[in-house]
Amino acid sequence: MKKLSLKALVLSIAVVPFLFSLSSCSKSDDDDDDSDILGDWSRASDFEGVARTEAVTFTIDGNAYVGSGYDGSDRLSDYWSLDPATGTWTQKADIPGDARSSAVAFVVNGKGYVGTGYDGLDKLKDFYEYDPGSNSWTRKADLPGSARYEAAGFSVADKGYITCGFDGNYLKDLWEYDPLTDIWIQKASLGGTKRSAPQVFVINGFAYVAGGINNAEYPTDFWKYDPSVNSWSQLRTIANVSDDEFDDDYAGIARSNGSAFVMNDKGYLVCGESSGVLGTVWQYNPLNDTWETKTALEATARSGAVCFTVNGSGYITTGSNSSYRFDDLWKFNPDAEQVDNN
Repeated sequence: MKKLSLKALVLSIAVVPFLFSLSSCSKSDDDDDDSDILGDWSRASDFEGVARTEAVTFTIDGNAYVGSGYDGSDRLSDYWSLDPATGTWTQKADIPGDARSSAVAFVVNGKGYVGTGYDGLDKLKDFYEYDPGSNSWTRKADLPGSARYEAAGFSVADKGYITCGFDGNYLKDLWEYDPLTDIWIQKASLGGTKRSAPQVFVINGFAYVAGGINNAEYPTDFWKYDPSVNSWSQLRTIANVSDDEFDDDYAGIARSNGSAFVMNDKGYLVCGESSGVLGTVWQYNPLNDTWETKTALEATARSGAVCFTVNGSGYITTGSNSSYRFDDLWKFNPDAEQVDNN
């Protein structure tokens, strides 16, 4: 049921009180703005593992992999693969080491990597490589930096990266991993605010880091990393801070524990937390360094979910809201008009 504009609410109370319930279902002038927002979510094949939050994901050869996390009682080490063509989930080999949540994951040269996180007692820094051909994990060199959770992981070309997180201190260091040598090298730290639980996405060889949390605040500084020259550059603030029009509607972009994916050279931030659990979706265009709101997730708002892109479509699954954990899977078309109940 849609909310009345203030003008319509006053008229309905003053003139025809007995029609209030009927009038509140009609479209108000304020709702006209919503018609300009594109994006449609449709229900897909539910994640087959136990409902969880703080899992990790990567994609290899058109299949998505989701595993680890926290189910409300225990940390988890199971891992699952989705074939989006059939909607079939298949359980794969468990991640070795301690069961964990709030880890990081990325893919380099057709192999998946998972490491760091929290096992319920300790912060972690161990690291593992997954070979989908043999369905097996191999332990690799530990992260040389401090053990941590709620870091961000990404890959560019043939290297993997870990940045930010929490080890008792909010972090902004950056570490590069070379799978060929199994060696980590410390790189230039993220500029600006230290943070844990940020969102990261990669477009055309550049990594973008947004949001996170630091001392109960949600940083609005937004950064781009160029691994070819090992440098960070600050982009426009993700809040309405200028006198220009481009950021007039920038409200609630900054968040922690959200999810991110890339489609058609644009980045997407989905769900997360910012003084409450969010279901909102924002699209980033690197060509003009601007953000545009999209249709919010047409399911329960959540944080700690995972997002991935396969075959040109974006997906979100798992996550939590209060004491609820989720296993539903939703597919996103950013350019379609929103359709109810699909």
